[in-house]
Amino acid sequence: MHPGGAEPGFRTVQELDVRSVPPPQRHPLIFQTFEALRPGEAFILVNDHDPKPLYYQFQYERPGQFAWTYLEQGPEVWRVRIGRVAS
Repeated sequence: MHPGGAEPGFRTVQELDVRSVPPPQRHPLIFQTFEALRPGEAFILVNDHDPKPLYYQFQYERPGQFAWTYLEQGPEVWRVRIGRVAS
């Protein structure tokens, strides 16, 4: 986890704002967006709370496959760059 700042080598391809998405649909949508990335690409997740549980889900389901960088940490908006690591 890299707090803030840009990680080298990731090209941001999309911003995904899930604030208007019903909570049960958020994680499936986020993982679907992640799966569509090519290695070296990233998307920016925009959320209304700290997506820490999502980070732990990524750690469990995609160990070593993702990079996580906080760009903004509340109190009302959280923005996280989630990148797909080249295998």
